[in-house]
Order: sequence, then C-alpha cells, then structure tokens
Amino acid sequence: MRSLDLDTLANAVAGGAAAIRAIARLDPAGGPGDKVFPPTYVKERNATTKYATEQRRIDGREVTTVLLDSVASQANRMEEALLEGWRRGELPFPVVQVDFSKEEGLEDLEQITALQAPHRIADALLRDSVLGGTPFRHTTVGKDVTDARPAHATAMFKYCPTALVFGVWDSTGPKGGSGAKFQRCLVSEIVGIDVTTGVKTASRLDPTGIQTKAGPVFKHKDPSQDWTVDPKEAELVKGKPIEFSRSGGDGKKGSPSAINHGNIPPSIDAAAGGVTMSHAVQTTVLSLGALRRLRFQTACSGERLPAEQRDAAEAAARTVLAALALAAIVYQRDQGYDLRSRSTLVAKEPLVFELVGRDGGEPERFSLSRAEAAALLKGAEQKARQLGLGWDPKPITLTPAPKLAGLIRKSRELAASGEAEDEG
Repeated sequence: MRSLDLDTLANAVAGGAAAIRAIARLDPAGGPGDKVFPPTYVKERNATTKYATEQRRIDGREVTTVLLDSVASQANRMEEALLEGWRRGELPFPVVQVDFSKEEGLEDLEQITALQAPHRIADALLRDSVLGGTPFRHTTVGKDVTDARPAHATAMFKYCPTALVFGVWDSTGPKGGSGAKFQRCLVSEIVGIDVTTGVKTASRLDPTGIQTKAGPVFKHKDPSQDWTVDPKEAELVKGKPIEFSRSGGDGKKGSPSAINHGNIPPSIDAAAGGVTMSHAVQTTVLSLGALRRLRFQTACSGERLPAEQRDAAEAAARTVLAALALAAIVYQRDQGYDLRSRSTLVAKEPLVFELVGRDGGEPERFSLSRAEAAALLKGAEQKARQLGLGWDPKPITLTPAPKLAGLIRKSRELAASGEAEDEG
C-alpha cells in the first residue's frame, strides 16, 4: 500500500474526492470479553443505564451500540495530539496561547492554548486576556479573527487554522450569537458494537470501626483543622454549629462519611456497571466538501489575492488544512486509546486512509506514518506560502488580564476552603 503523497491529496481536495475516511476496529486491551466503561450521562426518565446506548443497523441487522468516545471528545484528543507535535517542533502551525507562568499562584497552568480552550480561539480565556497591554479582542489579531467567516477565512487560517478543521462558533464575541460559525470538517467517534450492559459493586470496610452514630461532624472554626466533633470548636451560623460537608463528596452532611470515615455497605450499580461487546469501531471522516466551502479573499499579508491566482491559492490553503487534519488523526492514533479508567482499547490493524470518490465506487487506500504526516503538512504549507498563504509557527502569546487572574485565584481559594459549589 502506497503512502498518501501531496499531489494525491491536492487532487482529492480540489474536487477528486468527497471525503477521506479511516475506519479502525478496536478491542479491549484486556482481550475479548473484557469489560469497558463508557462515559456516563444524566440518566433520563425511561433509561436503564447512564450510558448513551442506541440501536444501529449494521451489516443488515439491528444491534445495540454504546458511545465510547463522542465527536467532541475525539476532537479534544486530536487537538491535544497536534499540540504535542507542535511542542516537539514536528508540526509547525500557528498557535494562540495564554501564558500563566508568570502569574503568582497560577504558574502551574503554564500555557493554555486555543487547542485546549473549550471554545478554541473564541474562548473566554482568550477574550479576557491581553496582548501587549491591549484586550485581545481589540488587537489587530483579535479584530481579524472576529471578522473572519467561511467566505473570508484568511485570518482564521493565519492565526488559528485548527479552528477551521475542528470548527468554532464565536458566540461570546462582540457579535454575540451572530458571530461567525465554522463547521467541523473533521469528525470522529468510537462506538461499541453488540453490547451487553453489566453491573459494578462497591463497598468499604473501615478498619477502625467508625460508626455513623459517632457523629455529627462539624466544620471546625479553624480552617486548618477542617472538622471536629466538639460543638464548642465548630464554626457557628446564627449561634448553631455548621455540620460538615464537602463539595462533590458522596457522604451525608454531618456524617463521618462526609469526612471519608466509616463503612460503605456493599452495593450493586446496574446503571453504570460497564459493558461487554463484540468489538468497537472508530470512524473518522474528513469532509473535503466542507473544506471546499472555505474561501480566501486575501493573502496572509492582507493584500487581496489576484483573480488569476486565487483559485490556486484557495486550493493550496485547503490542502494545508487537509494535511493538518490527517496529522491530527495519525498523531492521535500514535497516542493510543486509553479513553478513561477501565476503558483502554487497542487497534486490530494498521491505520489506513480511504479516498471516498464523489460518485461512489471502490475507494483508494493509502497509508500514512507519523513522519510522513509531518512531511505532508510541511510540503503543503510551503506550496501555499508561494501563493501568499503561508504560516508563522511562532506562538502568539497573551497574558491573563488582572481580572481573569483574580477570578481564578478566588475560585482556587474557595475550592481549598471547601466552599466551592457545583454548577448546575
């Protein structure tokens, strides 16, 4: 099987194919029949599990499936894989980041990039940061990104091309809900096939024999002491001691279980007890039609592209984005499929890409290694650069505005004191 080269990719993006896909069969790392645990969701009224199960028709029969990794989660994993390639210098592409490393008490956050922020380049973390002392949205970069749209995508291509691959909606910018929307061009999900739901058990035996009736447990008036059983040492509200509770904890308020002491009686959970399955399938599709809807009116320098050059320049820019998407797939594959605790999968065959023709027919099949994906991206970018659409891979580094840094510090103080509350 031959490797996917730049000429083949460019021809496919220009109109020779409808999509590029990769379909991989996955099995539990523990072997056939080993239980895996899907992500859990709020249980609906008639649901029997906390998992996203549904019936799908596969090979002519209806089978029960479960979502093991959603489109949004897969996008995050691919963005993280691209970020690792960028940090190692293997994948040069533009990145916008917020640097917390010089903020007292927030150094551990280091740099948060548009690849990590929930809303990518449109995220509030970037909106509430500054570049050269100017709020990001009021800088040249921020204004250009705000004004970008699918019919005029050069600024997004120049500053945050990954947003063109994974999609972004600028709903919190100055235009509100009318902010530009860029659809996802790359989608992927992992689904378990022919699943049977199971149960899980839980119990805990306290070796000290602490009993529930040993409470109540109160919040200590000295924060460093955390809790107490002596009402005289407790923090008071309206003259009464406050019963201890911990945000996000499972224990009953005022009970020893709230401070993680005491027994947990044996129990069975049938709503989130894992699944067994025949196998899992990862389906990844890069829509070349979606890429072809992106238009580039200007060069990265800001000058309008000459009419006689524009078609070639747009095709080259789209090819760069396709190469970036393929690198995301390859790099994510190399990171493996450790989705969450007790949900590690392994691929049953090498990664293969298929060019899906616009009129059907047997797809062409190609391989692509990590080194080849990196070379493909660099070659595509160099060709686009010759036509006015080149990148600067050096990061654009913002710093958090004082109000943002203060908000994060305050939130950490609340969490440390046990006063943080769950949203919802």
